[in-house]
Amino acid sequence: MIDRRLWGQLDARLIILTVALTVIGIVNLFSATISMPGEGVPFYLRQLCWFGIGALLGLLVFAIDYRYYKEFAYPFYLLILLSVVCVLIYGLVVGGGQRWVKIGFFYFQPSELMKIALILALARYFAQHERKEGYRLRDLFVPAIITMVPTLLIVKQPDLGTAMVMVFIFFSIVLFARIRLKSLLILCVTILLATPFFWLILKGYQRTRILTLLNPAMDPLGAGYHIIQSKIAVGSGGLWGKGYLQGTQSKLNFLPEHHTDFIFAVLGEEWGFLGCGVVLALYLALILWGLSRGVRTQDRYGSIIAFGVTAMIFWHVVINVGMVLGMMPVVGLPLPFLSYGGSSAVVTLIGIGLLLNVRARRSVF
Repeated sequence: MIDRRLWGQLDARLIILTVALTVIGIVNLFSATISMPGEGVPFYLRQLCWFGIGALLGLLVFAIDYRYYKEFAYPFYLLILLSVVCVLIYGLVVGGGQRWVKIGFFYFQPSELMKIALILALARYFAQHERKEGYRLRDLFVPAIITMVPTLLIVKQPDLGTAMVMVFIFFSIVLFARIRLKSLLILCVTILLATPFFWLILKGYQRTRILTLLNPAMDPLGAGYHIIQSKIAVGSGGLWGKGYLQGTQSKLNFLPEHHTDFIFAVLGEEWGFLGCGVVLALYLALILWGLSRGVRTQDRYGSIIAFGVTAMIFWHVVINVGMVLGMMPVVGLPLPFLSYGGSSAVVTLIGIGLLLNVRARRSVF
């Protein structure tokens, strides 16, 4: 089950990219939270602990042949789904959202781990039900149910950002597994026709966030405040930035949630366009690496896992950076490796462990 030869197959490029983004995240988080009042362990040290836990779990995930996960993909999915249901009943309400459960001294979001469970479940389904000629819409009924049940529960929390990522992971995997062109066109038209229904089920504040995306000035002290302050922070950084620890928008608390959802704005203000470019280049390299593993892996199950994890990271980066730059609505989604948050850090590193796992087994076996 665990082959000692695999430790020599750890991909140095992916590890270097992961460590680089982790170090940047800790350094940037230190600057973002240095002026924040609070007692106990500083945010950056807490995050460092979460990275340590995530790294250990990632190595454990790497050590076990990913093909063993196929057998437990559905039970694991049902277990995490049950935990998401329990959150709606017994979960803690923080910031208006009922998303957390308390485990000892820690708080954890089961919805974050649900993304990994979804990837493993979809990978098993598409690996066992391959269609050489491409999937028809009726072939996608079961994977759609697998996706929509946890997604609707997560929307209920409410956590629109995570729900969006779940849906995007599903569509990404469907495209990778190959859907027929006619079925894809019908699906796109159906989604467009269903858009008014989705608008109706959104909560009032969620609709306002979408509307303020088009015109933040319509509510500058309310829903549009986040976008306005974020754009000011990023724009004020210019080409070179104001310098490390010199950001005024975050230090003077003009920028809300600057250690979580809007951490990229802190980076832009202090490190400027060039600093942001370096970080985005690292993300791009990681995503391209993940895509190459998905394409080159001969085993269909491993290929879909690699692509699914890459899609998860990709959509997190696109949505969060787009949100910070005022190109997407504010949905409360963390930026991998940079945003403060234990659940996100642990799940991201578990995903990295899966990528390393698929890469190593492709070489050894």
